Order: sequence, then structure tokens, then C-alpha cells
Amino acid sequence: MAAKARGVMKSPSDQTILGVQNYLENAVQKLRPVNEVNIAISSRTDSGVHALCNSAHLDIQRKEGKPPFSAELLVNALNFHLKPEPISVIKAFHVADNFSARFRALSRTYVYRLVTGCWHHSQLPVFERNLCWPVSNTPLNTDIMKEAAQILLGTHDFSTFRSLNSETPFKSPLKTLLQVDVTPGFSISLQQNFHSHLKFWELTFRSRSFLYKQVRRMTGALVAVGQGRLMPQHIADLLEMRDSMAYPQNIIAPPDGLFLKNVEYDTKDLEVEESVIQ
Repeated sequence: MAAKARGVMKSPSDQTILGVQNYLENAVQKLRPVNEVNIAISSRTDSGVHALCNSAHLDIQRKEGKPPFSAELLVNALNFHLKPEPISVIKAFHVADNFSARFRALSRTYVYRLVTGCWHHSQLPVFERNLCWPVSNTPLNTDIMKEAAQILLGTHDFSTFRSLNSETPFKSPLKTLLQVDVTPGFSISLQQNFHSHLKFWELTFRSRSFLYKQVRRMTGALVAVGQGRLMPQHIADLLEMRDSMAYPQNIIAPPDGLFLKNVEYDTKDLEVEESVIQ
């Protein structure tokens, strides 16, 4: 997780707060590669969004006469240079030259954490602040939220559930949602006995890819259903409208509770023989 970073993508070096990509590339440069290294990250996350797991690829060449980095050595070396930041490299794989962390991904899974029993982040346990969305003092109707979530499953034009940006004209709004779940969650706080009135929920979304702010818009709409401000039929109506401007104002979920949980690949893409590396 890198809560204090300016999202995952690279920011101009003169910015006070940099992106995760900046920190990763700075760490790589300290390994003294002979080539210019550009890290390609699989999944973009905006400022305020967290990543329990993300993936990236890079091409790195050492000086002549030095063997290629082993996966273990590369992980340890990068983490040594990332020490001051809340960023950690978990694992590395040798992959084929044409591998793309972004385009070879089979699916991406996001989890959005909600909490009821309070209405403002100042009422949350200190360790939960900026890590969940306090939606209301009263319980959510999660049964009707689950009903509405099923409407989102499958292949749809999600135009209404995306925010507009510079890439909008170039990206198809057709996406296939493989999973939408509404399940009880838990607090990561060590002071749960002092906050037993709080109820945590998790919304899980899985797809090969998502549109800009799609998960936050879907989350906001489902929460509105759980609060009685929208009905499940409204979710179907919003899909049918296929218009970003038709999305109800002031219901989009904030970035705080959103986590990229997993990026899935074919295991064959992560298995390259040692002879190929040499």
C-alpha cells in the first residue's frame, strides 16, 4: 500500500508527492542498469486508492560480465532502496521479452470496504481512517444490494458507470464483470472491543479490466440502493442509459475504501526456462 503516493502512475519529478512508479524507477536506477528502465504497471490506481497487490514489468540489463539478476536478488535489492516508502516488492518472475503486465492480465480484483455505525471518518478507529468509507449511522439493506449487484454481472455497456477523461473517446465501454459480491468484512484495528458498534462490509468486483472510476461509481450506486435512495431497477436503468452524465450526482464512492486486491495471470506466462534468460 502507498497511501501517501500520488496514485500509481508516474508524476513529474518536480511534484511534492510522487507516484508509485516514480519510487520504483528511482529504486531500479540505484541498481545501476546499463539500459534506460521504464516500468510498465498493470493497473492504474488514483490518488487515495490503495493496492494490496499490483504488478509491473521492466527490462533490466547489467554491465557486461555480470549475470542477470535472480528473482530473489532483484526483490531484495529493490526493497532495500524502497525502505523509506510504504511500498514493497513481494515477488519477481523472469518472463518472455514480449510479456506485458497490463495486457497479459486475465483479471483484476478490487475490494471496496464500507462501514456503518458512523457517518464521518473522524469517528473511525485511527487505524481505519482513509481505509474505508463510513456510509451511515444506520445499517445498510445488504440483501437488496446483493440483488442489485447481480444486475451488473456479465457483459454490458458501462458508459454510465465511468467518469470522463482524456482516454474516454479511445476506450470501449463494453466490459464483462465476472464477479460482484457483497460480504461481511472486518476491522483491521486492534481496538475492536472499543468499536463493536461498527459493522464492516466488502464489495468485491472482478473483471479483465475496468473503466475510469467504474468501481467507485458502481460502489456508490449499490450503497445508494442499500440506503433506499435507489432501487435495483435504477441500476438496470442506468446501464440502459449508456451516458456518463446520467449518473446521479453526489453518490460516487470516495477513493479511500478502494483496494486493488489481485491481478491474475496465466501461470505459463510466469514460467520461463533459465536458458531463455541467458
